[in-house]
Amino acid sequence: MAGSDDQRLILELIQDIPDFPKPGIVFKDITPLLASPVGLRAAIEGLVALAPPNIDVVVGMEARGFILAAPVALELGAGFVPVRKPGKLPGELFTEQFALEYGHETLSVKTDAILPGARVLVVDDVLATGGTIGATAALINRLGAELVHVAVLMELGMLPGREKLAELGIDNYSAVVTV
Repeated sequence: MAGSDDQRLILELIQDIPDFPKPGIVFKDITPLLASPVGLRAAIEGLVALAPPNIDVVVGMEARGFILAAPVALELGAGFVPVRKPGKLPGELFTEQFALEYGHETLSVKTDAILPGARVLVVDDVLATGGTIGATAALINRLGAELVHVAVLMELGMLPGREKLAELGIDNYSAVVTV
């Protein structure tokens, strides 16, 4: 997909928002991409194209990961499991805390959300520092499932996300676009 018209469209529809959520951070806003039917279709098709075969479950992280992961799951004929922030899920949970480029966060998943041995694809909007994906991978591991691949809409190449994933032993990773 390198250099494709879809990639150019996706990049054109992602807006830079300086100093959000705090000074010095340039937030990559995918709202214009999501608002464009052609852009949203290009994003979903790009993520689906990155998926390996025989995926049982697609995991998406709160909040923008949900938007992308659920339609990818439908296209793959797989289930969708949300990974949420604290206080959003009922019942027994596994939780993981991690660092963001601008703070700390905690993610949770229901202890019965994924069957042991299930083949899992993680889908998210962005790879920045690798914290969100790393915490999600730890949750998948605690569930006894197999993290088969991570697919993101965009990788922020100037940040150490790829290196963090390598440190965590996550080597099956791809991005639709790199900025």
